[in-house]
Amino acid sequence: MAASEENNSLFLIFILTMIALPLVPYTILRLCHAANKKTKTIHCQCSVCSHSGKHRKSIYKRISNFSTCGNLTILLLWVVMVILVYYIKHISRESQPFEPFSILGLEPGASESDIKKAYRRLSILYHPDKNPDPEAHKYFVEFISKAYQALTDPISRENYEKYGHPDGRQGFQMGIALPQFLLNIDGASGGILLLGIVGVCILLPLMIAVIYLSRSSKYTGNYVMHQTLSTYYYFMKPSLAPSKVMDVFIKAAEYMEMPVRRSDDEPLQKLFVAVRSELNLDFKNIRTEQAKFWKQHPSLVKMELLIQAHLTRESAALSSALQKDFKRMLELAPRLLEELMKIAVLPRSPKGYGWLRPAIGVVELSQSIIQAVPLSARKAVGGNSEGIAPFLQLPHFSEGIVKKLARKKVRMFQELQNMTVHDRSELLTQTAGLSAAEVHDVELVLEMIPSITVEITCETEGEEGIQEGDLVTMYAWVTLRRGNGLVGAIPHSPLFPSHEENFWLLFADAASNDVWLSQKVSFMDEDTAIVAASKAIQETKEALGANAEEISSAVREAIEKVKSGSRVIMGKFQAPEEGSYNLSSYCLCDAWIGCDTKTSLKLKVLKRSRAGTRGHGAEEGPVAEDGVEEEEEEEEEDYDDYESEYSDDVDDEKDVESKVPNGVAHQRGVSSSEEGSGTD
Repeated sequence: MAASEENNSLFLIFILTMIALPLVPYTILRLCHAANKKTKTIHCQCSVCSHSGKHRKSIYKRISNFSTCGNLTILLLWVVMVILVYYIKHISRESQPFEPFSILGLEPGASESDIKKAYRRLSILYHPDKNPDPEAHKYFVEFISKAYQALTDPISRENYEKYGHPDGRQGFQMGIALPQFLLNIDGASGGILLLGIVGVCILLPLMIAVIYLSRSSKYTGNYVMHQTLSTYYYFMKPSLAPSKVMDVFIKAAEYMEMPVRRSDDEPLQKLFVAVRSELNLDFKNIRTEQAKFWKQHPSLVKMELLIQAHLTRESAALSSALQKDFKRMLELAPRLLEELMKIAVLPRSPKGYGWLRPAIGVVELSQSIIQAVPLSARKAVGGNSEGIAPFLQLPHFSEGIVKKLARKKVRMFQELQNMTVHDRSELLTQTAGLSAAEVHDVELVLEMIPSITVEITCETEGEEGIQEGDLVTMYAWVTLRRGNGLVGAIPHSPLFPSHEENFWLLFADAASNDVWLSQKVSFMDEDTAIVAASKAIQETKEALGANAEEISSAVREAIEKVKSGSRVIMGKFQAPEEGSYNLSSYCLCDAWIGCDTKTSLKLKVLKRSRAGTRGHGAEEGPVAEDGVEEEEEEEEEDYDDYESEYSDDVDDEKDVESKVPNGVAHQRGVSSSEEGSGTD
């Protein structure tokens, strides 16, 4: 019996150890991570976001945040551990070693008369004739009588005093960390033991391997289906207009797998009527267009209507079944848009360039989805070339309020931003009819909208000019500023799940629709940015032959810039054939409308001589010694900016560079960069 209890105890100790080994350090790590979270609030504080419940600090929200599968699993494992500890302690108490002197309440070495007196005293308390309690009877028989016999019998007492046991020397015993019923290998227990061994050692690893392989064959590292990437790759075209990006986006396999129920027909019909103006249908042939729309794959129809319901803010009227699909659609949208962006800038041309036009369309679609702004709001209206979309991302703003502001000559979003707080408050209160609390919400959001500046440098290591075929290194310092002083932030998006804003830096030739370099930029993780900037600056200085002191100074300066809100981007590309190139860097935000920035750069590539020397070839016009063409101050720049994807055909042919005012020209190394920032 004692051996059985010991084996059971060992088995429970084994289970307890296996649970505690990963659970204790993981719990400590989670607690440290929670304790080290920044106390500074990085999400929007306006009343609209507060009422949305995304960042609510109430007890209910905290319980909801805690009640995740991971947290509940951790809590359950800790409960199991506490129960195991209590049970093991209870078993250990019951299976404590036999101590006759302790049982009789005597000191070791007591005389025989003392033993008899103690026995008589305990007999009065526990003898069955004196105490009818069954537990007292059991204790008297199993402990008191046994202890008295062990100490009054000379041989038993000698064995106990010499070997610690009344029966004499005990053999060496080993326990096994398995419950007793598994050790009885005869009969049914033997089959249970065999089944357990096969299940744990063979079937469980095999099942884990099958699940992993099936999932890895279906999904990428970003939890996007491989079928989705294949579909995006097939439908992505270099001439894909930004207004057509939606048609590619909704073809994701994740969306196509969503169920299409018969009960959804009537709600979708009503939704179609509500969002029909956003579907780019030809109203002259509305019946034909409508029939053509409903003949599409049912999943495509459903997803497009759900997305349009979100953009037009009509989601509250959806049925409960559609609400579930609607929330799932929004949860999948960020990573699907990111993969769609990667497909757009994926090098495909013979020169290894991506495509600028569809990349810009993907970012603008992301902005509209996160801010829940209709795509038609980007269309130029009257004197507003950027549309009313930037205004609609502000809380309490509507198309009617934008029209009221236009009567006061405030047609551009930048004009509203550039006003003083007092003037803007008077305008919104008196003209737009907003209350003081609503004006305060608008100010909070305006303070969160980032302002981006980019400094571009292109150079070849150890050379003074750029010749065709050279490996050119591009350095870009992207600096972010906000009115509230934050660097990383969660944008104002009350109708979209919590999403960290990201930026895409595209180094491209707008005239040829080529993206030479692209990189995703995040301002949330400062530590990672410091490491990346330090490494990039150190490698650059070492390649230029700088000494240790100069490298250390440059690294310290880079770290300070990162802490103040800058990020360094470095990329390499091969110089194309001889000629002048009007390049641009587009820094596009995936969450805010109207804060995109364009920086222009003219790159001069020289013809490589036969001898491989870096002499200047015959060029028309003045050429700078650094290999980049000098710009005339009075020369009007032709940025060849991307057209608004929702503008008319006539507007598509116009140069919309007027949205990006010229900045100050910079010369660094072998490049000159002209910065301009505007709202695209």
